[in-house]
Amino acid sequence: MWPVLSSAGTPDLAANVSACKQGWASCDRSRLSLSGMTEVALAGHARNVRNCRNGLNSCDPSRLTGAEAIGLAVALYDRNVSNCKDGIASCDRSRLTGSEAREVAMAERQRQISDGKDGSKLNEGEAAAVDVAVQRRNMADCLDGRDGCDHSLLSRSEAYTLAAAERTRNHTACLSRHGYCDRSRLTPSEAAAIPREPKPTPQ
Repeated sequence: MWPVLSSAGTPDLAANVSACKQGWASCDRSRLSLSGMTEVALAGHARNVRNCRNGLNSCDPSRLTGAEAIGLAVALYDRNVSNCKDGIASCDRSRLTGSEAREVAMAERQRQISDGKDGSKLNEGEAAAVDVAVQRRNMADCLDGRDGCDHSLLSRSEAYTLAAAERTRNHTACLSRHGYCDRSRLTPSEAAAIPREPKPTPQ
């Protein structure tokens, strides 16, 4: 007679797949099915991406795709800027731009006051410098289309500059047919110079 397989084998296989997906030492890859190996490979890749983003030594950059490598570089850059503003020791000031370095200096000054290390308040010049830094950062957010943009903080000249930049960006998108094009925002001469997209020919 053929041996009867115990139903306990199914949960054992599932537990093994789970262990392999977690990268545990109890994983037995020889027991994985083809679909199980695919699941484990995807889980291992996702775990490596997380490890890289968290700055862990187990990160293997060579396993990242081009898009993931770019995303990691952006995330690490933003984290460094955040660390510098928060006064964390892992801050690398050499990677900051001039404007970011000024913002970090302002953050340090404000942190010293809030921590009681400097009993004085911001003097008139420092308060003005903080306002300028906030204004510049807000304008940069608006020009880049970031969520941090606050239109209510824009001066009349900044609002005019932003509107001009948005019109130029829209005109460029319509000309190149890359990005979002809003023809209703084009001047009559601009609209006349842009050919309409050809209609699809019937099959």
